[in-house]
Amino acid sequence: MQLIKKHFPELTDTQLKQFEQLETLYKDWNLKINVVSRKDIDELYLRHVLHSLGIAKVVSFLPDTKVLDVGTGGGFPGIPLAILYPETQFHLVDSIAKKLKVVNEVVDGLSLTNVKTTHDRVENIDDQFDFIVSRAVAIMPTFVHWVKGKIAKEQKHDLKNGILYLKGGDLSKELETYKTATIYNLSDYFKDDFFETKKVVHLPLKFRG
Repeated sequence: MQLIKKHFPELTDTQLKQFEQLETLYKDWNLKINVVSRKDIDELYLRHVLHSLGIAKVVSFLPDTKVLDVGTGGGFPGIPLAILYPETQFHLVDSIAKKLKVVNEVVDGLSLTNVKTTHDRVENIDDQFDFIVSRAVAIMPTFVHWVKGKIAKEQKHDLKNGILYLKGGDLSKELETYKTATIYNLSDYFKDDFFETKKVVHLPLKFRG
């Protein structure tokens, strides 16, 4: 929890309380439905919460921004971002029902009112969003295909609407056809060894009417 305070010192009392509650909620639910590995649950704030918040080092979501979290799993990066941006609307999608059960319980436990969840494949989501976030659920060409037609036309941010993807390792081959992609190294923001190879990839996508 000290990690979160260190990197995000402007948090309100409500946000601090919600971030503190995360550990108890996830440890409790992880005993019933395993969504986070045992090793990772002991380093929840480093490997999941702070990692998710790496996106906030690339863009600050404005009020009424719509964000889609694809393959949210246990609720990452969507839930930490929803705590940080209470006036932004988050739609968390996963095709595995038991994972979303945990997500829904955590959302209820934190009294988050800006999170919606859907048990479905992302291709079936009929809506448009300013940004689409995810943590390495597929290679970029596959992911781009999944989210085709889901980017909103209106630009609210200096950063162009599109994908914000948490990835690791050497991405040169995977991204060689995406000339507009920008890679942000999380090691520039977070000094922990865990982030040495972790990145946020921003890929602008055009509105398809």
